[in-house]
Amino acid sequence: MIRTVIEIVAAAGAACGIVFYVATVFSAWRFARQPRAESEFSPPVSILKPVRGADSFSYECFRSHCLLDYPEYEIVFGVQSAADPAVPLIERLKTEFPKLRIELVTCSRDLGTNRKVGNLIQMLPAARYDHLLVNDGDIRVPPDYLRRALAPLGDSAVGLVTSLYRAAGGHSLGAKLEAISIDDFAGSVLVSYLNRRAFHYGFGSTLAFSKQVLEQIGGFAALADHLADDHQLGTLIRQAGYRVVLSELVVETALPGYSLGDFWRHQLRWARTVRDASPGGNLGLVLTFGVQWAAIAAAAAAGALWAWVLFAIACAARIAALLVTAIGACDDSSALRRLWLLPIRDAQAVLTWLAAFAGRSIVWRGDRFILERGRLRRS
Repeated sequence: MIRTVIEIVAAAGAACGIVFYVATVFSAWRFARQPRAESEFSPPVSILKPVRGADSFSYECFRSHCLLDYPEYEIVFGVQSAADPAVPLIERLKTEFPKLRIELVTCSRDLGTNRKVGNLIQMLPAARYDHLLVNDGDIRVPPDYLRRALAPLGDSAVGLVTSLYRAAGGHSLGAKLEAISIDDFAGSVLVSYLNRRAFHYGFGSTLAFSKQVLEQIGGFAALADHLADDHQLGTLIRQAGYRVVLSELVVETALPGYSLGDFWRHQLRWARTVRDASPGGNLGLVLTFGVQWAAIAAAAAAGALWAWVLFAIACAARIAALLVTAIGACDDSSALRRLWLLPIRDAQAVLTWLAAFAGRSIVWRGDRFILERGRLRRS
């Protein structure tokens, strides 16, 4: 009787997961077919880049923002200390691109538990233009980045434009697993974007909005104690009555050489962030584990033919969902070389999901925090 119950529950879970994989394929295919954003709307824009530390790829990422094909823009960098390793790189940019306005703001005040947002609060007075674009320090962008990211803001009903990202670099085992998780994340986002009217997420890869909209939601101060500040920004802008648009543009995030420990800690931090910010959505993730449920069904059914067929269908759908998302939607052909790691990634996803319920503490940039309903408290 117990084995029969396990078979039924696992088969139902596998069926839900297969439906999710099919939805991922469909949403990624639809995303890949949408036309490139074309608009005459190209207002002057201030790019705000809060940074901390530097890696081997940092200068290349920073430099890509200085090569943009756009009429008028500036870049405002923010660091917490003049001794930050990123400062010499920013000074080098100023020398290499003397005609581009590049400002460096030292953000010495502690204005919230989220230090990145604390930087943004102190950087904002240096931004001369009414339109803002915030992105992370490890983001590398193409020359038409601003034209495509700002285009949807020509519609006054749009309050925020964000974008997906694909992994670049990072040749360690941990980095390759992180790259798969990024492709999985993109697939989940695209499924949620099927309901565009309800979409309310922002991602640190690209956050484009106006100062007017920012003021309406309470400024950057409204995000100062939230770990998922990008998610909170999107939620507040959506609650203010604006649409949040996912751009057809996909940028690159440069991955460091993650060790397996680094990868686990990053995944656990992300999992606990998701659980804390969206408890219902986090519980729903269990219905996306199609291959894992199918494996349980096969084990419980003692190798029955129907269970092996279900497992084969789940595996095929899982691989299709990953490849259509990575290659079709995100232009990440390197996903093919990472397919052999898929069983490890799927096992890790379940373990991380379970570990997220085991505590509320996270480690972020060397500091330990406690998550409380989306907010950070120093441990």
